[in-house]
Amino acid sequence: MPTPGEPRYAAVVLAAGGSSRLGRPKQLLPFGDGVLLDVVLDLVRDLRFAQRIVTLGGSADEVRAAVDLSGFDVVLNDDFRSGCSSSIGAAIGAVDPDAAGIVLLLGDQPRMRPESIEAVVRGRGDAPIAVARYRDGIGHPFVLSRATFPALRALHGDRGVWKLIERLGTAVARVDVAGPMPADVDTEADYQALLATTPEQS
Repeated sequence: MPTPGEPRYAAVVLAAGGSSRLGRPKQLLPFGDGVLLDVVLDLVRDLRFAQRIVTLGGSADEVRAAVDLSGFDVVLNDDFRSGCSSSIGAAIGAVDPDAAGIVLLLGDQPRMRPESIEAVVRGRGDAPIAVARYRDGIGHPFVLSRATFPALRALHGDRGVWKLIERLGTAVARVDVAGPMPADVDTEADYQALLATTPEQS
């Protein structure tokens, strides 16, 4: 739990995708001692969040059967085919009223580092949004204040939150994070490349 005086955030893990390019549920790809989504959820459990939310959609029944979702509020997104913006909008409706905002994470990014998440949370300050600035570009985690919730509910498609970040421009805090951007998985080639890397390389 946060210490007194710290903002209270809800972690939102996006794991509702239909894995259309991969051809099988990427949430359930073997990785480490479990599957991709196991690794991300375990990471979030180890961090101090006031609330933990995971969105499911594609292969939701299979994910429920195979993945330990304990400690998470599960939000089902039946509209997952329209893009991840619909999952963000669905998750916003489940956020505790006293949360200062959300920390947005990807369920297919198992090499995310806890220190990267903590750095972006600390670095938001009064900005409406904070993003990680890796040595090779901007990426997750995104920390979004409650003031952005109306805009998040209005997003559409897979790139909606990125368009919001672009629209806000210099109002977005870009927090320097060590190392390269953690890889995510959209295709079989992405998955094989992930398996071939060490945490330091991904």
